[in-house]
Amino acid sequence: MDILVVGGGGREHAICRSLSQSQRAGKIYCAPGNAGIAQVAECVDIGVFDFEALTAFALEKGVGLAVIGPDDPLAAGIADAFEAKHIPVFGPRQNAAEIEGSKAFMKDLLKKYNIPTAAYETFDDYETALSYLRSQKAPIVVKTDGLAAGKGVTVAQTLEEAEKALHDAMVGGSFGAAGSKVVIEEFMAGEEMSILAFVDGETVRAMPAAQDHKPVFDGDKGPNTGGMGTYSPLPHIDPAIIERSIEEIIKPTAKALVSEGRPFTGVLFAGLMIEADGTPRTVEFNARFGDPETQVVLPRLQSDLLDIFLAAVNGTLADIEIQWSDEAAVCVVLASEGYPAAYPKGRVITGIEAAEAGGGLVFHAGTARNTEGELVTAGGRVLGVVGRGAGIAEARDAAYAATERIAFDGAHKRSDIAAKALEPRR
Repeated sequence: MDILVVGGGGREHAICRSLSQSQRAGKIYCAPGNAGIAQVAECVDIGVFDFEALTAFALEKGVGLAVIGPDDPLAAGIADAFEAKHIPVFGPRQNAAEIEGSKAFMKDLLKKYNIPTAAYETFDDYETALSYLRSQKAPIVVKTDGLAAGKGVTVAQTLEEAEKALHDAMVGGSFGAAGSKVVIEEFMAGEEMSILAFVDGETVRAMPAAQDHKPVFDGDKGPNTGGMGTYSPLPHIDPAIIERSIEEIIKPTAKALVSEGRPFTGVLFAGLMIEADGTPRTVEFNARFGDPETQVVLPRLQSDLLDIFLAAVNGTLADIEIQWSDEAAVCVVLASEGYPAAYPKGRVITGIEAAEAGGGLVFHAGTARNTEGELVTAGGRVLGVVGRGAGIAEARDAAYAATERIAFDGAHKRSDIAAKALEPRR
C-alpha cells in the first residue's frame, strides 16, 4: 500500500521511519518533507494547507492511506478534504480536531463531562479579561484560544507578567487570530506527563507515557518552545497514576467527543499535570502525534504502525494487539541560536553520520539542502537526537554522546533532559 504523510518535521520523520519498516508499506510520499525524511520517503513539494493539490496527488498516485502530522491543517479540515475524495485518512475530522484548535472548546468539553482540569475563564474582550486577571493571584496561566505553534501559553509568576502576556495576545497581536480569544486558568503545580493514544471512537489504545521539556533553558527556565527534549518511559512515576490518567481522563474524553457527535479517529494526545498527591489533571489535548514525544515513543513500538493506522481508520482498533519494547528512549533537541525568537537559517550541519554510526537515531525537524547540496539548518528546532538503552540513564548517555558528534554554528541544547527520571519514584 502506498502512503502519503503530510508534514515536514521531526514527528513526520519518525512516522515515516516507522512506516518504512512495515511489510505492508509500498511507496511512502511525504509532503513537503525535509532533508532527513528524504532518506526514507519521496518528498513532494506541496504545502500542508494545499488540500486540493494534496488530494489530487493522492488520487494520481493511488495512495491507499493519508497520514496527517501537523495540528494546523487538521484544525482547518484536511481530514475532511481527504474523506470527501474517498481517500482513507488517519487523523481526526475538523469538528473533532477542535479539541486542540480551540482551548476554550476543550475546557468547556472537560467541564461538561466532569473530566479533571484546572479552573478557568474564557474571554474575547481585552478589558473584561484584564479586569478579571487583576482580581486573581499569581502564579496564573494565560493561553491563546487558537493554535500558536506551542508558544501561546504563558505561565506567569507575577500579575505584571500575566498582564503583558494578555496584552501581547489580545492587543499586540503576537499570535494573530489565535490570540483574539484567551483562556485564563488556575496554575497547577506538579509534574507534567504526556500520554499519546491511538483512538477509534470510544476505543483508546494508549502508548507508553513520555515527558517533554518545553522551556528553552535548563531548569525549565526561559520562554516556552515546541519542546526541547523528551524521554520514555517514566520510571519515577507510579504506573497506577499513568493508568488512572488513561481511565479518568483520556477514555472519558474520547467518549465525550462521540457523545458530542465529534467521533475522533487518530492520535489523541493528553498533556497532564500530576499533583503532589498523585492526582492527574488535564493541561491540554492535542489532536495528533506530539513533537518531540513521537521521536521517543515510536522507536519503542514493536507492532506494525501501518496495521494500527488502518485498524483505526477501519474501526477495528479494539481487535489488534499492540506491543511495545521495554527499552528506554531519550530525545535531545538541537535548536538554532535565538530560538524560540528569531533565528538564522542556512548554517551547515555536520556529524549526523557519525552520530548514527554510534547508534543514535537522528530525526530531522528543520533541515534542508543548500545549492551546494550541503545539509543546512532551516528551522528553530533543527534535529531530535535519540539515544536508546536498557534504562533511562543508558539512553540518556547515548543521546548526549550522539549530540556531541553533531555540529552547526550556534547550536543550542538543554543539558538536563530526562534528569527527573533518575530521581526516586513518586
